[in-house]
Amino acid sequence: MKLLVFAHTPPPHHGQSYMVQLMLAGLGGDWRRKKNGAASPLGIECYHVNARFSRGLGDIGELQGTKMLLIFWFCLQAVWLRFRYGVTNLYYVPAPGKAVALYRDWLVMLLCRPFFKNIILHWHAAGLAKWLETATTIAARTITYRVFRPVELSIVLSRYNVADAEKLFSHRVCVVNNGIADPCPDFEQTVLPQRREKFLARQEIFAGRYAGGPVVLQVLFLAHCTREKGLFAAAAAVLEVNRQFTARGLPLQLKLTTAGNFVTEEEQAEFDQLRKSPECAGVISHLGFVSGAQKEQLLRTSDLFLFPTRYLGENQPVNLIEAMAFGLPLVTTRWRSLPEMLPAHYPGLVEDQDPQKIAAAILQVLATKSGEQGRENFLARFTLERHVADLAAALRSVE
Repeated sequence: MKLLVFAHTPPPHHGQSYMVQLMLAGLGGDWRRKKNGAASPLGIECYHVNARFSRGLGDIGELQGTKMLLIFWFCLQAVWLRFRYGVTNLYYVPAPGKAVALYRDWLVMLLCRPFFKNIILHWHAAGLAKWLETATTIAARTITYRVFRPVELSIVLSRYNVADAEKLFSHRVCVVNNGIADPCPDFEQTVLPQRREKFLARQEIFAGRYAGGPVVLQVLFLAHCTREKGLFAAAAAVLEVNRQFTARGLPLQLKLTTAGNFVTEEEQAEFDQLRKSPECAGVISHLGFVSGAQKEQLLRTSDLFLFPTRYLGENQPVNLIEAMAFGLPLVTTRWRSLPEMLPAHYPGLVEDQDPQKIAAAILQVLATKSGEQGRENFLARFTLERHVADLAAALRSVE
């Protein structure tokens, strides 16, 4: 099977671009760079158009003249690959509920789809169906249906996501979870004993049987630093938990480490001002973008992962998968596809970004969860091997 992959890889670095990068690597890379005689590991030859429209996080979804030129350039590459290598299947990642991104999709479909037999959509973002019904005009919905349909295959990340695929009348829909390479293969030898020891200590403290000194618990927020992703809600919730610890006389304190790039200067200035307040001094710190060994160390040594997101296109974020891989207890929102990522009746799900509700969930998770269940969930559902195998099977089903 030959597949034209019309999608971008990092930079800018976010969940969608990272998963496209993992997919290409898992399927053998761009076939134009292969030596003669090479075999496709999973029966799929990929030809990649790196459709990078944005230089950084700040201009994602923004209307810019250069992006219009890039659309035509990327589409020209796709059509050339179609005839040069006989590629008949077009893989595309549709936009979330944003007008400018939707207009881009219209142009790409109008220019490219007449040349390809099968259209395959991979829904990394969620919520387009609801957005089309509630925030656009009848004309916009009509154009969207006409330029996309028929879609031979839609690959979605969750049951929640199926509604998006059905909105564009996909002939078939396959659910394929995201997956990453195990970032902590030594979990049982190095991380698990620490998780269990800290969990037992927390239980002793909450039961009033602890006789030691003050205990500091490290809370990690690792994402784009925006209000929509839950940055300010996370800070407010940590402060609220610390107030409750003090009121109850518990020898506990939370310290919040935030890591990630800010998207707007206004939110960065607001967060910097918040950190200067007396209550936040020594409690909230910001590291900026982290990767590699620094990121791994944060995930190994933190005690709780906090991600109260209400991001419009949130679907199956990689940061939650990473947190589970490191056996981190986590608190997140009951939003989009997120509840499907976690075991049934998981106590760390909150309905919105209310700091009081988040604080209550933090207390319950710290008292009842060691993180081992999250690690088991990762191994069962979100490994890279399972992701690539399931994705390849879905893609091959087209032919």
